[in-house]
Amino acid sequence: MRTGCAHSHPAGPYGGKVRVVDDVRIAFHELSFVPEGDEVVVGRVDADSYAVLPGDGAALLMEMTRGMPPERAARWYEDTYGEQVDIDEFLETLHELGFVRSDGSSEKSAPERPLPLRWLGEAAFSPPAWVLYGVVFCVWLFTAVNNRDLLPSPHHIFFADSLLVVQFGIIFGQLPLVFLHEAFHMLAGRRLGLRSRLSISNRYLYIVFETQMNGLLSVERRKRYLPFLVGMVCDVVVFGLLGLAAHLTRADDGTFSLTGRVCLALAFTVLMRFAWQFQLYLRTDLYYVFATALNCHDLHNASTALLRNRIWRLLRRPERLVDEEQWTEYDRRVGRWYGPFISLGILAMLLITVFGSLPVAVQYVQTALRSMGGGVGTPAFWDGALGLLILVNWFVTPAYLARRKRRQARQNSARTVAEPVTSKGVN
Repeated sequence: MRTGCAHSHPAGPYGGKVRVVDDVRIAFHELSFVPEGDEVVVGRVDADSYAVLPGDGAALLMEMTRGMPPERAARWYEDTYGEQVDIDEFLETLHELGFVRSDGSSEKSAPERPLPLRWLGEAAFSPPAWVLYGVVFCVWLFTAVNNRDLLPSPHHIFFADSLLVVQFGIIFGQLPLVFLHEAFHMLAGRRLGLRSRLSISNRYLYIVFETQMNGLLSVERRKRYLPFLVGMVCDVVVFGLLGLAAHLTRADDGTFSLTGRVCLALAFTVLMRFAWQFQLYLRTDLYYVFATALNCHDLHNASTALLRNRIWRLLRRPERLVDEEQWTEYDRRVGRWYGPFISLGILAMLLITVFGSLPVAVQYVQTALRSMGGGVGTPAFWDGALGLLILVNWFVTPAYLARRKRRQARQNSARTVAEPVTSKGVN
């Protein structure tokens, strides 16, 4: 999602001499105007292009979208605000943002087609649905208090004796749950009338689902929180349903059936994904909630850049500093205190590792070594050996691919720098 930064502001609505342009109307794409304090987020939703304009610049643009020719709009601006505007430079900025129609024709609004699945988004977040979600969690909480074995525990991951069954069961069992998490994001966007999309992709060896909520900046800020938070709401509801399913499928002696053990294993992975959202430095769902609440447009990059600059200044490495003017003054002001705050995400990562990942890894390795202790050639040996190999592969292969990607990026950068030098030498 593309959002406006400091460089998206009109280049010169304050001062400068008005230059004469043809007194013709400019054809604009359909634009949205969303006030954000003293500024206005102006966006072209169909191209997902946005800019943060000061209030007077947005007012000037709005007059032009209503049909006022540029020369007359410049006079209107001077009469209204008592200052002149460089209308040519202003129009050039609008062209760069893609707000002006390149063919110059007036835009006819085509008959609006019904938005697919909007009805489902409205139903999924209707008052009865919220009541149902609350009931599911409360019933799980009541049941877990009276049945402590339902409370999440790392040992729940091992629902079978075979590590291979555990590995592939967790891998393929998580896919529909991750899909459902992202589908909630998509439906929340559809509920607002946005053409949000859900796609499937991969990162190294991992299958990932991605939601694109194009046009989210075209709605009021208070309406943006739900699309960001519904994924976590989905996780809570799914977690509760899995726990209740495990309880309802117990064997006659009170122990968990295979179905129940699988449900508890998947519930633990859902809990880990929920906790993962608190690692704000990874720009998780909660990060976007904070950025929206703080009314920042590029909080992550601004805060991390300021934090790095602070470190490089302490180390007396001025050549490593980045230009802070590329972010808005407000983002820089918030980023000065938010930068150290996102470092708390490291604490969340440590907690997840200590109470989740590490106990699972230790028990996994112990189980593998115990299985391999039965001797070469036994099914248990190969199950443990292959399980251990898969575990190592999950860590080694992504690290290797990431290192190779960084090496290729450095080589490409070196070639880009070297080419002009070679060309100059030939000339």
